[in-house]
Amino acid sequence: LQLFTSKIPVSKEIKTLSKVIQKFDARLNLIVGGFLNGLFLWDLQCCISLDKWYQSSSKDVISALNHLGDFEEIISLATLAYNQPAWVFPSIDEGFQLSGTEIGHPLIAVERRVNNDFYLEAKPTVDIVTGSNMAGKSTFLRTLGINMVLAYAGGPVCARSLQLSVFSINTYMRIKDSLNESTSTFKAELNRLKMILKNIEQDKNTFVLIDEMLRGTNSKDKYLGSKVFVEKLIAEKTPGLFATHDLQLADLKEDHPTTLRNFHFDIQIINGEMEFDYKLKQGPCSTFNAAILLKQIGLSLD
Repeated sequence: LQLFTSKIPVSKEIKTLSKVIQKFDARLNLIVGGFLNGLFLWDLQCCISLDKWYQSSSKDVISALNHLGDFEEIISLATLAYNQPAWVFPSIDEGFQLSGTEIGHPLIAVERRVNNDFYLEAKPTVDIVTGSNMAGKSTFLRTLGINMVLAYAGGPVCARSLQLSVFSINTYMRIKDSLNESTSTFKAELNRLKMILKNIEQDKNTFVLIDEMLRGTNSKDKYLGSKVFVEKLIAEKTPGLFATHDLQLADLKEDHPTTLRNFHFDIQIINGEMEFDYKLKQGPCSTFNAAILLKQIGLSLD
């Protein structure tokens, strides 16, 4: 690929623009600027020079910068593939598919990384992920999301294998309030939900990742709002992962046996110490550790 148009090197076109800008800079000195404008109508001449450059060269320079951006993207992904020889390139297929083995978080060191398998059924399902604090729910959602983004960018993924179709990824993670925008946490959460619902209506290939929905309100409204949202995803046939501490959401499996699945991350208590394996398991969680963590800082629930 040659970055030349109209037989003029892009570098020369950029140098021409630089000279035009230098002419504009001459006006910054009030004495010199007044002298130049008084004798030569300097501002007008500079504007005419800039317009001529824009008409003759701007498209060429913008096109060249876009090509350079493409090169930078390809080089970055190639460097990632070279530095991570154990990673694989995914298979992106038509239809409805998401299946991966030994999927890991790309930013966790190999010696500490715990990989998990995950797959979607032949039809869209909403997957409720419950578990103890610090057990790996949020990390797993990020693991899946970032590997999907890498796959769509054309890069390798941190997995043994990954087959997926094209989804529009929508996330609900780390929602925060904003003093500058006078937005509370709950209002920020509602804004994000509104955006996701709008995207679901516009794109039927949406995939949703939800991490602990509606933290900014009371427990009753949190459950009811989460329940309605899960049922909305099911009605719209939108697949997604829903990480939560609310076990009541896992009970929705009784009402939606074929379109809702339960997964969990659990812990083991050995000699009073918590052991995490960070492995995704079938079914709702049955072990929790909030009481243990509170006791460690001097707050006993007994």
